[in-house]
Amino acid sequence: MGRRLAGLVSEGLDAALRAARWLILPVSLLLFLQWPLRELVRAYSREANDLGQWMFALYVAVAVTAATRARAHLASDLFAHRYRAPTRARLARVGAALGMLPWSIWLLVTGSSLTAQSLASLESFPETYNPGYFLVKAAMWLLALLAFLQALLDVFAADARPADPHP
Repeated sequence: MGRRLAGLVSEGLDAALRAARWLILPVSLLLFLQWPLRELVRAYSREANDLGQWMFALYVAVAVTAATRARAHLASDLFAHRYRAPTRARLARVGAALGMLPWSIWLLVTGSSLTAQSLASLESFPETYNPGYFLVKAAMWLLALLAFLQALLDVFAADARPADPHP
């Protein structure tokens, strides 16, 4: 991957992560409002739940990549911390190449028809028939796409990633 292309992908990922991090605020509000809506208003709690579900799905899809970029995800460091930094970097590249790339490609390929059908029909939530369930399925595909792009960066352009993942 060329340095310029890697930089553009990295900048694009950073922009997406910055924009999506604000989803946690409405998700938290909707989770909070479910009880008063159900118990006091006696209406709209299911709508709040459905809206919160698709927002949460989008948030998680982006948060996994954000954690990877920040090196804050769960990682097997029991033995790796004993290795020198160049060896750990090679192990991270091999892990991305043998783990994340195949997994994300598999998810992109196998999930594409499911996601496309859901998007084409603007699938609703099965229990409430509220709109937006297609966004939950689209979030799965987004998660795989972001993981794929990050794995490409980790394998081919590890030095192109900014030092501070939270600009």
